[in-house]
Amino acid sequence: MNQHFSQELAQDLLRRGYNRRSFGRLAALLAGGAGLSFYNEPALAQFSNIGALPDGAVKINANENPAGPCPEARAAIARVAGMGGRYQYEEASIFARALAEAEGLKPDYVMPFPGSSDALHRMILAFTSPGRSLVLGDPGYEAGERAARYIGAAVHKVPLTPSYAHDVEAMVKADPNAGVFYLCNPNNPSGTVTPRAAIEWLLANKPAGSILLLDEAYVHFTEEPYGTSLVAKDRDIVVLRTFSKLYGMAGLRAGAALGRLDLIDRLRTYGAGILPATGMAAATASLACKDLVKTRRAEMKTLREEQFAFCEKHKIRYIPSVSNKWMIDAGIPARELAWKLAAENVYIGRSWPAWPSYARITIGTAAEMARFQQALLKVLAA
Repeated sequence: MNQHFSQELAQDLLRRGYNRRSFGRLAALLAGGAGLSFYNEPALAQFSNIGALPDGAVKINANENPAGPCPEARAAIARVAGMGGRYQYEEASIFARALAEAEGLKPDYVMPFPGSSDALHRMILAFTSPGRSLVLGDPGYEAGERAARYIGAAVHKVPLTPSYAHDVEAMVKADPNAGVFYLCNPNNPSGTVTPRAAIEWLLANKPAGSILLLDEAYVHFTEEPYGTSLVAKDRDIVVLRTFSKLYGMAGLRAGAALGRLDLIDRLRTYGAGILPATGMAAATASLACKDLVKTRRAEMKTLREEQFAFCEKHKIRYIPSVSNKWMIDAGIPARELAWKLAAENVYIGRSWPAWPSYARITIGTAAEMARFQQALLKVLAA
C-alpha cells in the first residue's frame, strides 16, 4: 500500500472506487499539497497575481474588501506578531470556540482553516471519487471542479435558473451517485442568492450518503439566514466560512469548515499544519465586534446600488447581485473588455464560459468605482 495512506484511508478509497492509478495521483496530491495545479487559485483569476501594479491602478478583480481588517483585528495582529517566533496553537483553538459560540454550535463542529479554500478542496477529496461525482451550479466557483477532475471524479455542471439561483431539482437529478453538491450562496460569480427553501429541499431530496457543501464566503453581505442552523440539526451539510470578504482579511487567511464531527473528522485526513496566528487572532477579534457586519453590509449596499444606477443610466446589462461583486454585459466580449480596461489601469475580474459576455467586477472604494465608471465609458465610446 502506498506510504502516504493509512490502512483505514486506503480501505475507504477502495470502497469509493479508486484503483491503483488513482491511488498514485492522490498520493502525489497529499505529498504535494498547495503546489499542485488545481490548488493554485490565483491562476483562476486573470489579474489576481500579476505582480506589482502600475501606480494608481484600480484593482477590482478578486472580490477583496479594501476596507481591510477592523481596528480591533489590527490590534490583535500586532499583539501576536510580537510572539511570531512561537507557533501559538492556542489562537486557532480560541478562534474555533469563538466561532462556535457565535453560530450556536458545539466547539468540535468547527475546524479552523487559513481561509476556506483548503477546506473546500479537502471536502472534494473526502467525499468525491471516481465513483462519486461533484454537482455544482454553472456559472460557479471553479476550484472544487478542478480538484474533482484531478482525482478522476465526474463533474456535473447545472445551469442556474432564470432568477440566477441554483436549480436544486436539476442538481439532484444530475447523478444518483453524487458525492458532493456544491452550492455557493450568494453565488460566485453572479452574487445572487438561492432561497433557503431550495437549500432545505436539496438536503431532503439528495441521494443518501451525499453531502451538501454550502459555501458562505459572501453571506455576511446579505440578510439571508446562515446555513449553520442546519449544521446544528446534524444534517448532511458542511458550511464554509472565510474572513477574506466582508471582514477584509484576504491576505491574512482565516476561515473554517462547520459540520457534524464525523464529517469534519474526514477532512483531517487530508492535511495538517500550523495556522497563521495573525489570521486566527484577527478573526477572533472581528467576531467580537458586534456591529461590524451590520455596518459593512450597509456600506457595501450603498456602493452596490450606485453601480446598478450607473448601469441603468448607461443601458449596460447587469445581474442584480447582493454581494460585493456583480456582473456586467457591456456589449463586447468580457475578455476584450478586461484587457481594454487594463490599458486604462483598471483591473476587473474574469468571465465564465457559461456567460462569455459577462465580466465580474468587484466593488471597491467609492473613488475606485468612480475611476472604473470613467474608464468603462471611455472604452465603450471607443
